Amino acid sequence: MPSPAPAGAPRPAAPTPTHLVLPTPAGRTHAVQQGGQGPLVLLLHGFPESWYAWRHQLPVLAAAGYRAVAIDVRGYGRSSKPDAVDAYRMLDLVADNVAVVEALGERSAVVVGHDWGASIAAVSALTRPDVFRAVGLLSVPYTPPGGPRPSEVFAAMAGEGAGSGAGEEFYVSYFQRPGRAEAEIEPDVRGWLAGFYAALSADTMPAPDAPAPYFVSPGGTLRDRFPAGVLPSWLEEQDLDVYAGEFERTGTTGALNRYRNMDRDWADLAGRAGAPITRPSLFIGGERDASLAWLADALKAFPETLPGLLGSHVLDGCGHFVQQERPDETNRILLDWLASLPT
Repeated sequence: MPSPAPAGAPRPAAPTPTHLVLPTPAGRTHAVQQGGQGPLVLLLHGFPESWYAWRHQLPVLAAAGYRAVAIDVRGYGRSSKPDAVDAYRMLDLVADNVAVVEALGERSAVVVGHDWGASIAAVSALTRPDVFRAVGLLSVPYTPPGGPRPSEVFAAMAGEGAGSGAGEEFYVSYFQRPGRAEAEIEPDVRGWLAGFYAALSADTMPAPDAPAPYFVSPGGTLRDRFPAGVLPSWLEEQDLDVYAGEFERTGTTGALNRYRNMDRDWADLAGRAGAPITRPSLFIGGERDASLAWLADALKAFPETLPGLLGSHVLDGCGHFVQQERPDETNRILLDWLASLPT
């Protein structure tokens, strides 16, 4: 296996991306690969995105000598979308990742995820350290399994945001009831996505004293609090076309079903309560991302929960979509970290 180029060396041109359809427990998983040789780096997107969220990382990783592969997670894009809600539990998604590695003819991979992809990557490294030799987490820090039931935690968060009031509902709870969020999103997928991305991006998010876009008023919708008529600077019209086109074709139920399995995940992983991830790890977050405020205790606990942590980076003035908002900085951090890993 060739060694990747040093982090500071000139980069050759990246090879052309290749679309693959791989057999997995989901049925099939769509993957986009750049670089056919070198250490495998598996990239997992979050909600509501697709493999395309890694468009800035794929060519850079490939040019540095890595085999970079971004997938459509089960329920998204061109990957299979099982009908059953409980087919989207975390351990099923881990099984898909393992099958992707095997289908690519590899025995191990570095796994990197953003948003929900970060949580999937974390559980992949926790439960299958024999396959996933290192883990990178973007935007969502690792929280070990255990603690209170998730649905109870999110119900208790109602009314805790800036500008929120009595009877308001946290967005995770709102997403958990089948059909309700679909009824909001699917009549205007493109407009809803534009507002969601703007609400969580540093240059377009609502002011701190505005009603929090993570809460739903009684009888209202999540979109009521999204910025209107503006796109974040990282999102071009053609990028929005890609995201919207996929969800207009597939619907949003597969993506939303991830939220509808959090209590099942809690039960499935009960035997690993409090378990640390011992593999080498990395965290990158945005300073203006609400996730870091909600999970501040998780960041403080990294010495215990991520004993293999090789770097934790909070990017000033950055929102939730770190690898798209700040691609150059994210790429530099990723390359430095990857170069530091044992081969």
